[in-house]
This record gives sequence, structure tokens and C-alpha cells, in this order.
Amino acid sequence: MYVIIIGCGRVGSELAKLLSGEGHNVVVIDKNRAAFERLGGSFNGLTLTGNGFDLELLKRAGIEQADAFCAVTNGDNSNLISAQVAKKIFKVPKVIARVYDPQRAHIYSALGLDVLSGTILFAAMIRDKIIETRFSGYLIETKELGVIEIEVKGVLAGKTIAQVNMPGELLVTAIIRMPGVVIPEPQTVLREKETLMAVVKVASLGKIKEKFGLGER
Repeated sequence: MYVIIIGCGRVGSELAKLLSGEGHNVVVIDKNRAAFERLGGSFNGLTLTGNGFDLELLKRAGIEQADAFCAVTNGDNSNLISAQVAKKIFKVPKVIARVYDPQRAHIYSALGLDVLSGTILFAAMIRDKIIETRFSGYLIETKELGVIEIEVKGVLAGKTIAQVNMPGELLVTAIIRMPGVVIPEPQTVLREKETLMAVVKVASLGKIKEKFGLGER
């Protein structure tokens, strides 16, 4: 993929290194040339100094061939403007904007942008750890679903995935089975001490915890 990243701070630089290391074509734009030092010597993409909403600079960056555009500077307004330029003027297929102010998140979404709010995500992660360490609501972008970990022990050992799944309430999507992770089939048999990762309906969380004996840690 051809990806343009606006902002070479901690998030932007790490994203650039990850994508570049996977073989994608990456262009990083930042107002501060010194920021590119975060990319290190192994980064083999292109760096450009300037604003992420400068039309001529974006053309030099190859935005007309870009598959994705990520605005991750430390300024919400800059991210909004840059993302709008990428989406409305250059028609980039995938445009993602980082937002600090949770109150602005709905504005970004209404404009048709993919929005990531670190403030909301981090608060949700802490909430999950406080309330129920096995449950993570922030992994899925809806308040109706979450992801839960279930340790295989007792009566669960020897059961199949089909016997564990609860239609409309719980769906096992992966098994942590050393030395890796397995995507199970309905007939997959569970083993003692494995961990199930399942999508769960939040409204059924209490019922599921009781059924599988998931007391507080």
C-alpha cells in the first residue's frame, strides 16, 4: 500500500516504522524536520517538511496514488483539515484522523472520516481493567459488543467450540494454545489451561460470567 502519514510524533513515527518494515510505501510529513529523527536509520520511506494540508506538498508526496492517509499530529484542527483535504479533494480511499478532544469525535465521524480517539480508548481500557480484567470493550467500536477471555478448566475441557458458543450472545473466535493462536472450527475440542477469546454481547456479560464461573480477579 501507499500510505501518507501527517505528523512524526510518537504515534506517527511508530506507525511509519511498522508499515515501512512490512514493505509498504510510506511518506511522512511534519512541520519540524527534527521530528524525522524518531524514524531511525532503518526507515526507508520518504520524509517531507511542511503542513499536511498544503496541496502542492501533498501532490509531491504522491497523494494522488495514495491508498491511505493518516493525520496523527498533536492538533485536532490540523488533523481535521488535513483529513478533509485528503478525502474531499484527492479522494483518498481510506482516511484516518486522530482526535484528542472526545467532544469532537462525532464531528469527525459526521464528515465521513475514520476516527481514533486516544483519550476515549485509554479511558475505556482503564475502565475495563477496573471493572473486569477479562473483558475489553474498547477492541470493538460499539457499546453492544466486547471481547472476553475464558480460561479452559473443569467442565469446559473436552467440550467442542460448538458446545461453548451461545447464539446471539457469545462466539469464540480464537484459542490461545501454546505456542500460538488457533482459529477454531465448530468441532475443535478444548484442552485444559487454554484461553478462549470470544466476542460477547455486553447485555449478556453477567449471564456468561455466571455460566463459566468467571469470578472477579
